[in-house]
Amino acid sequence: MTILALETSAKAASCAVIRDGAPVASAFQATGLTHSRTLMPMVEAMLQNSEMALQDMDAVAVAAGPGSFTGLRIGVAAVKGLAWAAGKPCVAVSTLEAMAAPLAFFPGTLICAMDARRQQVYNAVFRSGGGLTRLSPDRAISLEDLAAELDAGTAYTVVGDGAKLCADALAARGFTCALAPSHLLLQSAVGVGLVGERMAREGRTCTAQELTPAYLRLSQAERERLARLGAQG
Repeated sequence: MTILALETSAKAASCAVIRDGAPVASAFQATGLTHSRTLMPMVEAMLQNSEMALQDMDAVAVAAGPGSFTGLRIGVAAVKGLAWAAGKPCVAVSTLEAMAAPLAFFPGTLICAMDARRQQVYNAVFRSGGGLTRLSPDRAISLEDLAAELDAGTAYTVVGDGAKLCADALAARGFTCALAPSHLLLQSAVGVGLVGERMAREGRTCTAQELTPAYLRLSQAERERLARLGAQG
């Protein structure tokens, strides 16, 4: 099975092709340029340079959330367009599970963390080593509440663009934490593709029309609008 995967949930943007559990091509950029500018040229160049085409793919996977509202919209919109044009199924992958996937055979407990602002992280916890076992759902959680539910006697590896924020907060509370290796620290399309391929084999796909982002919480603009409505009431 061959999967085209896109990742745009945070500052970095990336794309990859996964075939039978292994990456065969990938491109990654974390320069701060907008995803709307960089993503599709990366995808087109990767496919052209590896002599592959969209029609060679069995499905198109995307990090569907949680993450940056703008970033997720760009990635999901790109995948909807690609999949609809080629008549391919889509796979909506948890950003947090995709972050953990490249570390699946690293023995220990993984804390996936994305900076959600306001002393919160988008988070999920996995046991790793010989695969991943999910220990928590995807959620937006305060650093204080996360610390309260973790075992102070366990050593943790933290992965994601919020890893340093999370690890520093936990270390200050007496936890033993280490950051994932730098080349595996940030979200990447390789992880999206690894999870997406498994989901596709299990039949967990959707159509381009059905694909939607999973934000987990309201955007700042929506929160401000509701606050204004509440004040008016």
